[in-house]
Amino acid sequence: MRKRVFSGIQPTGQLHLGVYYGAMKNWVRLQDTYDCIYCIVDQHAQTVEYDPTVLQQRTLEAACLYIASGLDPQKCILFVQSHVKEHTELTWYLSTIASLGQLERMTQFKDKTEQHGSSNLALLAYPVLMAADILLYKAAAVPVGEDQSQHLELTRDLAQRFNHRFGQVFVEPETLLTRGKRIIGLDNQGKMSKSKPEHTSIAMVDPPDVVWAKLRPAVTDPARKRRTDPGDPNKCPIGLLHFAASSQQDIDWVIKGCTTAEIGCIDCKKQLAVNIEAEMGPIRERYSELCARPDEVWAVLKDGADRARAVATSVIDEVRDVMGIKSPV
Repeated sequence: MRKRVFSGIQPTGQLHLGVYYGAMKNWVRLQDTYDCIYCIVDQHAQTVEYDPTVLQQRTLEAACLYIASGLDPQKCILFVQSHVKEHTELTWYLSTIASLGQLERMTQFKDKTEQHGSSNLALLAYPVLMAADILLYKAAAVPVGEDQSQHLELTRDLAQRFNHRFGQVFVEPETLLTRGKRIIGLDNQGKMSKSKPEHTSIAMVDPPDVVWAKLRPAVTDPARKRRTDPGDPNKCPIGLLHFAASSQQDIDWVIKGCTTAEIGCIDCKKQLAVNIEAEMGPIRERYSELCARPDEVWAVLKDGADRARAVATSVIDEVRDVMGIKSPV
């Protein structure tokens, strides 16, 4: 049997190239070699203040982008987190063994509390819900970025703690190292993020004129104050984005041209814009087609939820049994 993989993305803000090159492109590759379950984690998006109408629309848009990017509902399970109630049920069971001190030390909890000036129980329990997402399907591996490694370690801790106290139920998931890229924001201040200003990231659905409007003023290697100054693509968000979006031939051109000052930053940006459109153009077109048929997309998500629930209910029955809870007849 193939190893099972679970992963998900929040439907908050527009999905950008950091999400695509850092996660979704790898998801497409993985579905041919793993038993993949991919989720739109809408309940995670409720940990901070949100607009309910926008959340539903973003959920649909995320599903359209998932499919447009190459995720095949025949090869993987694709569903919405809230459509499988066992996620929240398992969260409660895991919360009985989760350490309050450990949750309060989570980096994301501290960062978001500082960012929003307040916190709530959902934000504190966010990592427990994430653990439930993974453990509910006995996923053997999880493709995560470096900013999620702390959450996966908590997931492993909870699996170990549960198995030791109640009996062997859960698989301890491993980190799946893939070819995902860490995409730096166009301001060169950390990774692309949906929580940062819009001009610092490129949305997957941005048309060519918008992409160029964002790339043209983007920050480059600070060492290149003049065109004749050599630079280092590894210290430049444009160079790093080339490493993810461009062919090896273009990457070699960027490395040589930048380090020897044979090309200017504007040349580098122009070629990057061409390469982004070559990959994103067909995805954007397919996305528009899917958005025009929302009923079909919701039907795909319902089918995925039915398939996910078949796995989830079996695992929840195991959990209830070892915890002394009789399942309903």
